Amino acid sequence: MRVMRFATVAAMSALTAGIALAQTPAARQDPPAQGATAAGTLRPTPVRREPRMLDRADFQIADGVVAVVNDQIITGYDLRQRMLMIIAMSEVQPTEEDLPQIQRQALDGLIDDRLKAQEIARYEDLKVTEEEIDQEIGAMAAELRTSAEAYLDLLAQVGIQPRTVREQVRVSIGWRRLVGGRFSSRARVSKAQIDQAMRQVEEAATKRQYLIGEIYLEAAQTQGGMQGAVNGAQQLIRQMIQGAPFQAVAQQFSDAPSAVRGGDAGWVVEGTVAPALQQAMDNLEVGQLSNPIVVEGGVYVIYMRDKRQGSATQLVSLRQIMIELPEGAPAETVQAAADRLTGLQPQLTCENMLTRASSEVGLLGSDLGESDVQSIIPQFQQIATDAPDGSIAGPVRSPLGLHLVGVCGRRVGSAALPSRDEVESRLQRSQLSMLERRYIRDLRADALIETK
Repeated sequence: MRVMRFATVAAMSALTAGIALAQTPAARQDPPAQGATAAGTLRPTPVRREPRMLDRADFQIADGVVAVVNDQIITGYDLRQRMLMIIAMSEVQPTEEDLPQIQRQALDGLIDDRLKAQEIARYEDLKVTEEEIDQEIGAMAAELRTSAEAYLDLLAQVGIQPRTVREQVRVSIGWRRLVGGRFSSRARVSKAQIDQAMRQVEEAATKRQYLIGEIYLEAAQTQGGMQGAVNGAQQLIRQMIQGAPFQAVAQQFSDAPSAVRGGDAGWVVEGTVAPALQQAMDNLEVGQLSNPIVVEGGVYVIYMRDKRQGSATQLVSLRQIMIELPEGAPAETVQAAADRLTGLQPQLTCENMLTRASSEVGLLGSDLGESDVQSIIPQFQQIATDAPDGSIAGPVRSPLGLHLVGVCGRRVGSAALPSRDEVESRLQRSQLSMLERRYIRDLRADALIETK
């Protein structure tokens, strides 16, 4: 479960202005048709609008039972509370046509929360204390530079009761512990997995890359199926163009795993996504928001945060054994040096060549370190480019002498490439997220869920 936190003070002040009720901007502007590439450009710092409230009846939900999850009920009151939280967190200004989607999102979240709470209750050591809840709420309030009491009071002013917040925090803390304790060992990644991921990262570094935000609406989870997902995406697009922050909307409405990160999908490499997504990413300019992109199973909305060309370079590690020869050395002297190096060559490896050089008169050995292929002296560039890793190539003539060159490692290098530790951490988070989604899916499949 995602703990609902207000991202900005503007969100809180907007709530007190009435955003907790369904509303519409003074001048509505629908997004372009689906065939267009870009729906519009997002403002880096959203500006709040003066809302015009709809009739309170548009937000009324009966107080009776709206769903039963195993033996626990969800009431109309619970549903209203969750809808208020979603509206507050996403900073949308919902119109009448937005409310069904918000209601569906709220009910899905409440069902998941009930299932999580029931699972947590099975474990005696997962009791969450009131002090821990206070600390979490205090941290939420600190993000707004206010106290926990003031934070809860402000929520209460717009109808979000303290007990609603406390219960959500309680489930969040317990679920976090349960998932971590149950799956941490299974989320570990092997050296082979890290090696493979590093190779993929290095290969991708030469291709065009896109830093994107994503919102994904799964057709199977959306009322009305694929058409319902398209309509829902268009509604979210309209809200974001009118100022709702992309990250807040993604966190509340997206079905993608990246929702917990506000839709941050990171750098996406050219050719690794569906053709429809690739076409959109090619055509979007930085700062632009796409129209709905239909793919198998659902609909995407893409926000282009940045683009870059592949900036990787080939780095190669070289060692050498050299016989010094002046540029004007007689041909027979050069040939004798070449014969000596050629005879020695089959016995050499990257590991022993410096030791052999130091043990024989007339030979000089040196570790040339790791360099960009393009910055290596011209005499060595072809070897650095074409010779296999671990090979000893030459002899090669330079103004200084005659050389045997050991190619002792090659990799793609770029300032943008993540470190091995970063790749490992990313793989672990991905594994844990996948296991968590499978866990809640299994709980849903085994549960008796009835909606009214």
